[in-house]
Amino acid sequence: MACLLKSTISKSDCRPFWVVVLLLGISAENTQAKTVLAVPQHVSLSANYPTQQLSISWFGGKATIFEIIILRTEFNETVFYDTVSAVVNQDGGQHQWTWTSVEPLECTSLSVKICSREGNARSEWSEPQILEGRDIPSNSDAQMYPHSKVVSVGSNTTFCCIVAEGMELKKIYYGGTLMNVTRLSRRSYATTAVNQTASRPSGTNVFCLPHGRNVISGAVIFVGYPPRPRKLSCETQDLISAVCHWDEGPDTNLQGNRTTRYSINNRYCPQKSCGTPQWDGSWTLVAVNPLGQYTLTDSAELDHRVCPVEPVNLTAVVQIFNVTVDWKWKYDYSNHELVCQVELVSSNTTLRNFSGKGLHSVVLLDLHFDEEYRVKVRCGSQKHFWKWGSWSKAVTFKTKPYVPDSPDVWLWVNRDSGQIIWKPLTRWQSRGQIKGYQVTFWSPGENEPSVKFLSAGNNFLSVNLTRWASFSGDNKLNATVTVKAVGGVSRPSNVPLRLTGEEPSALEKTVYTSSGFPLSWQHNGNSTCSYLVEWCDAFCMHDCPVDWIRLDAGKTNVSIQSANFQPGVRYNFSLYSCPSDFPVLMRRWIGYMQELVPSSSVNLETTQQDCDVVLTWDEIPLANRRGFLQGYNVYISNGSQLILLANLNIGTRTYTVKGLSGSTHKFTVKAYTSAGEDTGGTAAISMKECGDGLILEILASLGMVTLLLVTAAYFCYKKRGWVKKAFYPDIPEPKLPGDWSRTRGPLDLKPAPHSMVNIIEKPERDLIKDALIAIAEEEEIDAGDGIGDEPVDTDEPQSLRYYNQVVDERPIRPRFPDSSVSSSSSVDSANTDVTYTGIQTSCSSLVFPSDSQSPSEVFQPHHSLPVSSGDRGGGYQPQMHPVASASSEPLEEPQALSSGGYKPQSSWLLDSPREADEKMSPTHSLGSPTSVSSSQFLLPDGEEHKEERQASSSAAAWFTNLLTSAKP
Repeated sequence: MACLLKSTISKSDCRPFWVVVLLLGISAENTQAKTVLAVPQHVSLSANYPTQQLSISWFGGKATIFEIIILRTEFNETVFYDTVSAVVNQDGGQHQWTWTSVEPLECTSLSVKICSREGNARSEWSEPQILEGRDIPSNSDAQMYPHSKVVSVGSNTTFCCIVAEGMELKKIYYGGTLMNVTRLSRRSYATTAVNQTASRPSGTNVFCLPHGRNVISGAVIFVGYPPRPRKLSCETQDLISAVCHWDEGPDTNLQGNRTTRYSINNRYCPQKSCGTPQWDGSWTLVAVNPLGQYTLTDSAELDHRVCPVEPVNLTAVVQIFNVTVDWKWKYDYSNHELVCQVELVSSNTTLRNFSGKGLHSVVLLDLHFDEEYRVKVRCGSQKHFWKWGSWSKAVTFKTKPYVPDSPDVWLWVNRDSGQIIWKPLTRWQSRGQIKGYQVTFWSPGENEPSVKFLSAGNNFLSVNLTRWASFSGDNKLNATVTVKAVGGVSRPSNVPLRLTGEEPSALEKTVYTSSGFPLSWQHNGNSTCSYLVEWCDAFCMHDCPVDWIRLDAGKTNVSIQSANFQPGVRYNFSLYSCPSDFPVLMRRWIGYMQELVPSSSVNLETTQQDCDVVLTWDEIPLANRRGFLQGYNVYISNGSQLILLANLNIGTRTYTVKGLSGSTHKFTVKAYTSAGEDTGGTAAISMKECGDGLILEILASLGMVTLLLVTAAYFCYKKRGWVKKAFYPDIPEPKLPGDWSRTRGPLDLKPAPHSMVNIIEKPERDLIKDALIAIAEEEEIDAGDGIGDEPVDTDEPQSLRYYNQVVDERPIRPRFPDSSVSSSSSVDSANTDVTYTGIQTSCSSLVFPSDSQSPSEVFQPHHSLPVSSGDRGGGYQPQMHPVASASSEPLEEPQALSSGGYKPQSSWLLDSPREADEKMSPTHSLGSPTSVSSSQFLLPDGEEHKEERQASSSAAAWFTNLLTSAKP
């Protein structure tokens, strides 16, 4: 560094400086190594057993960091080992540190050692100091710790059991739970209760059992909660002092000397309320128990927390219509605004409020006459209402009776009988206890009226209007009702007695609403009479609960509401004018408060008419309808499901179900209101067979078929040209060049210039049995038959094979009697490319005798003629089997050329014996016509089908004539 700062100094001058620095460092290190830390001295131990805290103090010189190790003395097990910073007492230089043990300090002896530490240097350990436990040999009795400890819910507590000298531990129980045990020393064992729940107020027992002895050692632990008071409020009653109240909050689960203690403003409070002699304005509540303490505060002005005390010395002064209640106060409230509440109890309870400065008296009005009451009073501050004070003691009094009011009387008429009805008086109207009623019947022309007395429980009297009308004659008859009560007799109420000779007016429907049954009518402008509306159950006949309402003159509508209205009940409403003089019925209504489904169903009956079922049923009685019927639904049962057939109006009570089959049918008819359908009336019927319907169905079916046939025939007739062209077209005749005349002449068999006919040798014919013999095609002929050396024409196209499958026992006449002519014709017409191959027939059909020939003249094939075999061209193959014959002259037929030209579609027709005598026409053919691509006959053959051929021939002829008659 010196060299850098002073550049004028030579390099050799820097060496002494570094030498000095090195020597100083070595000296400092040696000095530190030689520093020895003081060993802590005068180590002392102080135990706080309830809190399980061990205070350790010592003198440690200048060191501030120490290592402390705590061991269980007997087993030399380390309990705690750590580096700590101890608090130093500045006056004496003493260090102090506190350690909290998990186990109670009484469980076993503990050894403590301390050493000083400064950086990496550490002093020697101090001499061990031992805190003796209760397990030392001098304490030989069994013990358990801790005793009567109080802990919070959810905490963990370790217990230890010290067994007696020479004993071994067996079990430790916490309540009824067996605990796991850890051994601390020779006699001490420990267990820990984890997450403890609240114990009983008397605590939870913890005990241990040693082996071999029934001696039990135990302790009690109390698990609870710290205090949590709430709702502290302070108020005044005398306008000077303060009284504070609070809620203790949740139960702490601690009792006795562990219970919570309270104090307000450092003043002990033995109860849940506490007072101060002066209004402090602010208060502090402190709640303390062994688990902690809790603090609440409150503050308020005096006028805002006034709660008057209860009134005393209540008195009641009863007058005719009211009562005066007086009381006195314990404190002077004459200058304070009060509001007081009076509770009045008789048959029901009412509350009445009064206010005033220094209030001490109230007057209660509108009381019932001749009624016993009980009254009590409480008050509060009116200006700044805080809360009501306490109720006073109740005082009882009874009001005086008085004359009752006149009753509201009405006459309900039902044909020739009626009821004189009056409404029961209210408690206010009766003004005392009612003793009974007096009903008087009188007429202006009679001297002595008729009087009847009724008890207090009655409110109607039934009368025979016809009897009273005949008794009174032409005079007007009236009835009066008076009420007799404790306070006197009421004024009489008059009602005229009348008979209803007029027919009741038509009933109108009224629908109930939230405000009641709405009724409206027209007012007669000249009338000054009032109105009365009465209503009752429509089906009540005697002693009916009738009600009514009186209306002023000029009223035109009203809504009737009553608590007695019931759902599903039909009510009649009647409007009368001038009800006090001579009532006149003006209008009538009916209605339901709430419509329900009918309570009964229709009585359903079924009858059969031909294939129809007629359903009939009766009306549902009015009393069972429980609503306005809107109609009927007719159902037919389909197993478990009902199918709706018709919806009928209310006036229809018959229905016809048509077109039912002959089986059992089940029908249901349900009446319905706006509330829905009833359960329905059900009936079943087993249908009988209805013949007329079946005949009509058959005739209708036949008519339809006939109509279809006529329509089809007409269509075919109108379109006969198209039908003929589509289904029966003309078959064109073959148009071949050359001369095809078929005159008689000798048959000249000449082979075609390009092919030869090989007559294959066949076995002799079995004369006993005729059979079809299959003649092989040209490709089936074996090469060893001598045809391989003949030239083959391969330029010819493949010819169409024509199969004739006629099987008949009759001889077939030759198509051309003159074989020579036929042969020459075949040669001349070789260019037509007509080929006949593979023809199969019976043996007998190829050999036939003529009337002018002998059996020796039967034609036979020549066996020595060669046959040319081309590639699927093929020459002519003889189709006749060899038969025994006396003549050796062969019958040769020309071979058709396979040139692929025209292929005739006509087949061979079987000639009848009758035709043999007739001249053969060139158009006749042998066999039956078949399709070009088919090997089956289209027309029946044989003698057994003769009639069918004739019938089909005639039908075909008719149809052909029909088609040929079509215009081109």
